[in-house]
Amino acid sequence: MVSKRIIPCLDVKDGKVVKGTNFVNLIDAGDAVELAERYSKEGADELVFLDITASAEKRKTLLYLVEKVAKAIRIPFTVGGGISELQDIESLLKAGADKVSLNSSIVRNPSLITEASRRFGSQAIVAAIDTKRNISGVNKVFVKGGREETELEGLSWCQRAAELGAGEILLTSMDKDGTKDGYDVEFLKKVTSGVSIPVIASGGAGKKEDFLDAFKTAGVDACLAASLFHFSILDIKELKQYLRENNIKVRL
Repeated sequence: MVSKRIIPCLDVKDGKVVKGTNFVNLIDAGDAVELAERYSKEGADELVFLDITASAEKRKTLLYLVEKVAKAIRIPFTVGGGISELQDIESLLKAGADKVSLNSSIVRNPSLITEASRRFGSQAIVAAIDTKRNISGVNKVFVKGGREETELEGLSWCQRAAELGAGEILLTSMDKDGTKDGYDVEFLKKVTSGVSIPVIASGGAGKKEDFLDAFKTAGVDACLAASLFHFSILDIKELKQYLRENNIKVRL
């Protein structure tokens, strides 16, 4: 059995790590390079770096910051934000990223998933999908850092992204983001049952039990969290020990 992964997320705005609730009310959470280095030493399995305003501001990801983070860590590193073409992906991989996370660009141009997977390998291509329930209870897909609703339904878009060649899905619940009341296990379970590629749960972690629930009930392959780790509410080593004690295979 493949080990389950714990992944801290660095949401970066103007070069600083920030954290909010439901994608708004952002507060400063620290220096990106310092946090990345800390998580690498504390036992994180991977790291995700998201330049959360790059797409909305129609600019590229901050390459200089990606290079700095890559040099400071010894774990796989995923970068997202402002990626719109194959050249962007190549630049980020050359700067030290192991994977890229694609969101707004693949909604506009789904074929980018296939083209990128063929050129760089599906293992390097993560489909980042942000969803929010509407008044009818349907999980709609949002782009541009959660600022713009699309016509896409969450589950069907996850399935299409997998069919097009994505190697992983990073699924963020905007309803749960920053609330600390648990992952959207119900929807995550639908997605893990509906695709054959790894799914990373994002949005809502508040305690150790939330991670266990996502792994056991929803069947996700990895859990991503931000403020819990940034503000030292939860220790990665302690979390992994707890998961191991509850029969979840993790790397200690």
